[in-house]
Amino acid sequence: MVTLEEISQLFYGTGEEVPGWEGSQEDLIALTAKAFPGKAFCVVRQWILIDLTVTPDEKEKLTNLGLLPMTLFAHEIVLDSKGRFQPGMWVRSNFGKSFTEGCIFETKNTAYLLLAAGQRKEASLAAAFSMSAG
Repeated sequence: MVTLEEISQLFYGTGEEVPGWEGSQEDLIALTAKAFPGKAFCVVRQWILIDLTVTPDEKEKLTNLGLLPMTLFAHEIVLDSKGRFQPGMWVRSNFGKSFTEGCIFETKNTAYLLLAAGQRKEASLAAAFSMSAG
């Protein structure tokens, strides 16, 4: 069971500040189009890269699936290429596949483009995936 303390720490606790993209949004989109041609993308701000606390067995299962024990939470969507999310909404991704250029967090279906600095924190699977839009 996830406690209020765990959720509070995830959102409001201290984390490691991580630089994101500092250039123009257009340049980041162009970089992403070259790195992940045809992949949907979502430009976000005020983001938290979450390192998931997993058991060795869970880590092995994720690795065998080509996934990282990581997810992303963003307080603000700036632009979604497929129109799935409206600007200003929040989003929590699925498990990551890659984290490249220090500013692109890739999942199976989406490349999340990380504008400006964000945070990196650790959380349990239950805490990270307890957030849902409804």
